Amino acid sequence: MDLATIIGLLLGAGALLLGIISGGGSLGRYIDIPSVFVTIGGSIGALIVSNPLSRVLGMFKYAKHALNTPKYEEERLISTLVSFSEKARREGLLALEDDLEDVPDEFMRKGIQLVVDGTDPEIIKTVMFTELNQMNERHAIGIKLFSDWGKLAPAWGMIGTLAGLIAMLANLQDTSAIGAGMALALITSLYGAIIANLICIPFTAKLEDRDKAETLVKEIVIEGVLSIQSGDNPRILEQKLVSFLPPSRREAVLAESAKE
Repeated sequence: MDLATIIGLLLGAGALLLGIISGGGSLGRYIDIPSVFVTIGGSIGALIVSNPLSRVLGMFKYAKHALNTPKYEEERLISTLVSFSEKARREGLLALEDDLEDVPDEFMRKGIQLVVDGTDPEIIKTVMFTELNQMNERHAIGIKLFSDWGKLAPAWGMIGTLAGLIAMLANLQDTSAIGAGMALALITSLYGAIIANLICIPFTAKLEDRDKAETLVKEIVIEGVLSIQSGDNPRILEQKLVSFLPPSRREAVLAESAKE
């Protein structure tokens, strides 16, 4: 579970509630079921119009990616690739087949298998980058869903506000109800703003961050596999791969390598 996401959601909701309570407001005034139907139901309906139903129904799956912290262990991947490079230079590329079953990363296992099979380097590169591009396309679906919802929710909040104002203006002769009617009309805009700025926009940014992190891992694997296939020196390979990591994480990989 990604604590940053959970803490952020709780902090945002808590700050909103604290602001309402400390301002002397009653929480009951901010709860209106028809406004929930208009804002959430209307925006999701529009989302279904602009996207396939199966994609919208899979939104919880994409939200799960934002709520969970993936463990890519880039340092371990680099160490594995360097050890494969060392073994390939000592015993030949075919010797790597004995260790394929112990490779937990499916993408790396597929790349090493292509190398063992003697596949042309350009074909290996094409196959692996095609898989990487397809992964980015799948990630883009979830990112687009939350981005679209973040645009639609405030719009439907405004629609609810306009509907409430029309109903209020139609009953102007009752001046005592104008204040309450105006407050009720604005609730839908509040709901739309909360959905967009506490859920949709942050989840969009979080999914983009997840996509960048996994893309980096795939690029490390591709560079490692192609270097193994071309017979690069293991030390050169290691230097190439650690360059993908931020400086603060490079030292751990190089220190572990020095011990060996």
